[in-house]
Amino acid sequence: MVLINDVYYWIDVVLFWGLLALKVWAAVDCVTRKAGAFRAAHKLSKPAWLALTIASAAIAAVPQLSPLNPFSLIGTVVAMVYLADVRPAVREISGGSRY
Repeated sequence: MVLINDVYYWIDVVLFWGLLALKVWAAVDCVTRKAGAFRAAHKLSKPAWLALTIASAAIAAVPQLSPLNPFSLIGTVVAMVYLADVRPAVREISGGSRY
């Protein structure tokens, strides 16, 4: 039983730090993009994406919450949507520049 508990513990630790890094990356990238590029790419506004990505990173930073907590999973989906859909569109519009 101890071995199984140790495996679960380390899986939680790896998921916690990995998902936190993903969400922080999304939030930092969103901060560095031009606000006009979001409108030009026909996405939610920059303040809306900032609020979503920062909230997801803040929720992920609470160490008492499991990485499989529903709020953490929702934040993971938000970060993944930003990184997979919004970031490429905004990056294409702004020509890769960040400011």
